[in-house]
Amino acid sequence: MIEDKAKDQASARERLLDAAYELFAAQGVNRVGVEAILARSGCARASLYSNFASKTDLALAFLRRREEIWTRNWLETEILRRGADGEALLAVFDVFDGWFHQTDFEGCSFINILLETEIGSPLRHAAADHLAKIRGIIHGLAEAAGLAKPALFAQAWHMLMKGSIVTAGEGNANAAREAKRAARLIIDGWPRR
Repeated sequence: MIEDKAKDQASARERLLDAAYELFAAQGVNRVGVEAILARSGCARASLYSNFASKTDLALAFLRRREEIWTRNWLETEILRRGADGEALLAVFDVFDGWFHQTDFEGCSFINILLETEIGSPLRHAAADHLAKIRGIIHGLAEAAGLAKPALFAQAWHMLMKGSIVTAGEGNANAAREAKRAARLIIDGWPRR
């Protein structure tokens, strides 16, 4: 009996998180209400609040899942699959190009949450932390490529990445191709160790 209740609880948690993931990724956290999550998940309000203390806690769980699925399992994997050393850095924009041309391109959830939440909020801090992890990936690639000051490079590179995402959100599906041209200039001009 206790095992069945625990299994139902885990199932409800997953359904809630799956529904929130789909909705938050497509529409943003602020535009999605609890009722929409409940309707999509087929769960009762009591299930939501027995699994997550608040919508904010559910959104924080969404960000952790987004990092796992989007950052680690997709972006990082695809970058490393496509290139080594400096070529892996440029591969970021090849991966982005495919993403930007998808009909369901939704932009970057980390950027969206960062921009739509109040300064000092837990969600804003979490989004900034997740973005820092992406910079960490770039830092590692810059070190592997023998670039000097890899932390400074990662910061500049990440600005170019985020700018291309925002530009794609404005409707320019070729933003990654254009950013890659600028990226090549940055790599060619960046000092080596």
